[in-house]
Amino acid sequence: MKDKKKVIMSILLCYSLGYSSEIILPGTVISNGQKMIGSRFMGYVKHVYVKLGQKVKREQDLYEMESAEFDILKSQADLMVEQSQTVLDFWKRRLHILNEKRKRLTKRSKMNGMFGDLDDLEEQAENARTMLESMKVMIKQASIKAKQMASVYNYLKMKAPSDGVIVMKNIKVGDMVMPGMLTIMMVDTEDLAIDISIPASTLKIVHVGQKVDVLIDAFKFRTTGTVDAIIPDANPMTHKIKMRVTFDKKGENILPGMYAKVLVNSEDDSANETVQEPKKDKNKSTLHPLKLD
Repeated sequence: MKDKKKVIMSILLCYSLGYSSEIILPGTVISNGQKMIGSRFMGYVKHVYVKLGQKVKREQDLYEMESAEFDILKSQADLMVEQSQTVLDFWKRRLHILNEKRKRLTKRSKMNGMFGDLDDLEEQAENARTMLESMKVMIKQASIKAKQMASVYNYLKMKAPSDGVIVMKNIKVGDMVMPGMLTIMMVDTEDLAIDISIPASTLKIVHVGQKVDVLIDAFKFRTTGTVDAIIPDANPMTHKIKMRVTFDKKGENILPGMYAKVLVNSEDDSANETVQEPKKDKNKSTLHPLKLD
């Protein structure tokens, strides 16, 4: 009797699966917020503040590069700004003295009727104004150089661009880092999605914006997701299409790389449409006799 019950249960299971209205698509949880952090300058790694698997907050320090060479350049830029400002203050005082002297000499010249010294003073004041304008331009150039060096320091001490988890770390203290080298990769664990490879035949029952069921067996988690995109595969030999489903993890500790299932309802009005054969005209014969002239 037990064997008969097992046979009957298996038959019923196969029957129910054969007429099931849902299709189960396996996929993988991914992060939409993947950040790849690289170096902009060449140098040695001075400090590394994070490790693999560590959760970081936005603006948290990740690593720091040796800055001895850049310290010299920054000091030179700051010194250039100070020197230019000192010379500018000198010509400001010089022009102020010449203007005061010109006022006193103008009063005397009106009384004595002699303007020779006044003309010479006007020429000196004009030279002072020219030097003053030149020093203003030099200060602008020195300030721009100092800002450039300050921006360099932002790349010597790398910070996290957003909240996330460190998933790759290619550096350690003492390593030489080259420009463009990938040093750290981090992912956002809040903005998650599911990547699924589907056969072309599945496109008949899925579309962008469609609601689907999402299951993650590791946490016995079930929720409703949305088909966010259907992306053609870069390799046409696989005959697969990539589908991306977005969902809300609702505070669960779901991480990228986890196995997930997506349940799609296969009942579609368009899929149930039957192709109607063209009606045959009963009055017309299937054979057309030849007409003889």
